[in-house]
Formats: sequence, structure tokens, C-alpha cells
Amino acid sequence: MALPSKRAQRAFVAWSFGLGCCFGVSGGRAQDKPASTPHADSKAANNAEFIATADEVLQQMSEITGLKLLSPLKKSLRSREGIRAYVIKQMNEEKNPAERYADARTAEAFGLLPKGFDLDSFMVNVLTEQIEGLYDPKAQEFYIADWSAPDEQRMVMAHELTHALEDQHFHIEAWSRAAKPNEDAELARDAVLEGSAMAAMVDYLMRGTGRSLKDLPEFDPAILFDQLDVQNTPALKSAPPFIKDALIFPYISGLNFSAAVLKTAGWPALSAVFENPPVSTQQILHPALYKSGKTPATVLLPPLDKMLGKNWAKLDENILGEFGWKEVLKQFLGDDRGKTLAAAWDGDRYATYEQKETKKLILATRLHLDSGEHAARFFGQYSEALEKKHSERSNLLRRPNFFQFDTPDGVAFLYCFGDSCVTMEGANRKLFDAFTRVLEWPSAPQPPEHPDAAKEKTAATLFFPTWQPAP
Repeated sequence: MALPSKRAQRAFVAWSFGLGCCFGVSGGRAQDKPASTPHADSKAANNAEFIATADEVLQQMSEITGLKLLSPLKKSLRSREGIRAYVIKQMNEEKNPAERYADARTAEAFGLLPKGFDLDSFMVNVLTEQIEGLYDPKAQEFYIADWSAPDEQRMVMAHELTHALEDQHFHIEAWSRAAKPNEDAELARDAVLEGSAMAAMVDYLMRGTGRSLKDLPEFDPAILFDQLDVQNTPALKSAPPFIKDALIFPYISGLNFSAAVLKTAGWPALSAVFENPPVSTQQILHPALYKSGKTPATVLLPPLDKMLGKNWAKLDENILGEFGWKEVLKQFLGDDRGKTLAAAWDGDRYATYEQKETKKLILATRLHLDSGEHAARFFGQYSEALEKKHSERSNLLRRPNFFQFDTPDGVAFLYCFGDSCVTMEGANRKLFDAFTRVLEWPSAPQPPEHPDAAKEKTAATLFFPTWQPAP
């Protein structure tokens, strides 16, 4: 369920954040300039000025990060049309239309996007709205918008040229791909890339003060979100909350992670992260868990293909991670409750299936929590989330560790056992029972013969079994 065009997303910071006012230091900020075509006689001068400024900033970033320039770096000016074409090209190279369709429908199944939301077009628009520069690791080239004055682009350069230096030392494209197919681990690596570039940008803005990011007192990087000029970014302003959060996460949470690493031993410690990358967004959200080496449990899902038959096709199967579950929970329970519940995440897996003719969806998830107590808490609150997600429901059956109700699109199930919970939406009871049998879980409580009788039994007491499921 990853958003498309990761490389284009890395340019998001080029216009999003103004850090100078946050840290009380001098430094340029990427400005929103109307697109225009430079006069022919000014293009050469603009290009020469751009090259000179980029070379100067590149040298400064090398000194800040300790990463030497190993080979000459290509630099060029690009038009707005050229940047838009790059975003579309990368989107097509990274995932084919079927994979992007699966991403959008999976986000829809989780309730993170409205039905029928055109994710492709939206992402192209939001990523090209005001992007003013980026580094392309495939071409090993840094380029910047040709309508921007070089003296206004130093902050953009500081960030993107950090990517260029990291690429020469750590081959960031291959390094990021090495986490596949685990999309949660990929997002964690993206947070390392963006967070370290943000940290380098902060140090660039603080040059000459005798201080750096590691010298600053504790701060909440989320305050940087306030620097987004949303009024001048209509596409971002209209974005669903999940898309905003997914775009911001690598920068804000990545900066927090990088700041925690830098405080130990400065830039050499951050470089070591490339040798031992975080394995989950949980390690990004909680840097102490990265330092302790805590890794999530491996969670498997029974395949539903044979159970469903040939009229169904699997769209997607992957890992949400703590960040993904936080977004799902936040959507229906609010930010604070979402963060608290998601922090107990200890591994998960989800799968979405689509009926070929009707386009009906089935979403199955399996979530491992860090304790049985937290699994019970998750059950109590996620049952509330499911009710908010499905406004039309009937025939509700609630027990202390099992919950189901009918919707116009099928039955929704939530079942927790030991320290794990499973959900299934859009299915029927026969499929759900077959699913839990493969897991070797005890049979879930059966609905009463007359659905209305369920109301009389909601106070019945069932305790979580102590027998643990097979992994």
C-alpha cells in the first residue's frame, strides 16, 4: 500500500519546510515563484550561477556530513514541465498500473482513501505543485527548477545534495530496494534517507553558530509541519489525512530518528545506520527500539485463493507496520488513541482480494501485539473503529474476544486470541471459519439462531484462551 513515486517524494521537502525560523538562524528558504520561461540571454547566466552555487553548497554538505565527493556530480536546470514528466516517468518505472491500482484499492479497503479516489492523478499533482529541485539516483544528477533564483535555493540544495553524497557512498537506490517486498521496512529506509538529509539541512542552516543538531535540546520535529504553506499548495490542502501523513512521515519522524542517532557520536554514527538499517517504522518512531535491536515478529496469513475460487484475485499482500496501523486507527479513533494502540504493534500482515466482475473487496489482516493485555485492549477499541467505518450494519454479535456484524458489502469480523488479532471484512462466516481453522485457532462463537437474540447475550463472559496459536 505504498504511495507511488518514492524518488519524486524525496523532492517534497524542496518546497515544504522552512527551518530558519524554527531554529532562529539565518538561511535561505525555498520560495514559491510563479512559473515563467527565462529569456534566452539569461539562461546561460542563470545556469552558470546555479552551477557555482550548487558546487559551493555541495562542498559545505561534504564537510558537514563527512562524506567526500567521490566523482563529479551532474547538475542541470529543469522546467516545470520537465519535473512533471520526471514524476510520471518514475511512477511508471517503480510500479505498473496494476500495482498502483492495488495500492489505491487496499488503502480504500482500510478506509484510508475515499472510494474511487484517483490516487495516480492526485500524486502527480501534489508532487509537482511546487517541487523546486531533486536528486535522481538513477541518473546520478541533481537538478532544480529553472524559474527559481539560485540564492533562494540553498536549503533545497543542502537537502538534495546530501542525497547525492549518500548515494555515492551507500548507493541509496539499491539500498532502499533491498528492503523489498516489506513495504514497512522500505518506508523505514526512506525515513533514514529523508531524515538524514533533513538533519544535514539543519546543520547547514546552523553553520557559523558553533552548534549543530546534536547540540540542540530536545524538540518536537512535528513543529516543522507548521512551516508548510498549505494555502499555496491546493493539492496538498485537499489531500486525505493518510496521504499528508505518509508524505510527511519520512521527513519528520526520520529527522527525529536521525537526531537521536546523531546525539551519540555525530555524523559517523548516522553513516553506520546505512550498514545496519532499521527494519520497521516502529524503530523509526521509537529510536530506542532501534538501539536495543528489537525486531517485530514474523506474521503469516493463510492464503485465501483456493477458498475464494477462480472469480477472485489477490490484489496485495504486505505489512502495514506501526505507522500504517497508527494511520488506520487515527482515521476512526483520533490521533492520540491511534498512537497509543499502534505502539503495541509487534508484527502484522494483510491481504486484499477483489472479485473480478463486481470489484467487491475482501480485506484480511493478522496483527501480533506485544502482550495479551494489549490484544484485549486492541479488540475493545478496534471494534469501535469498525463500527465507525461501517455506518450501515446489522446482526451484531459481540463477545469479549469476538465481534461480527453484517454490512452491505459482506460481514466484518474481529477475533483476538492470546496476543494476536485477526480481522476480515467483506467475507462470509464460512470463509472466516476456514481462515481461523488454518490458523489452528479455536472456533469463534457462533451467531444465535435469531439475530435479535444477540442483544441479550452481549453481557456473556468469555475469557481469552491461554493456549497460544501456531506461528
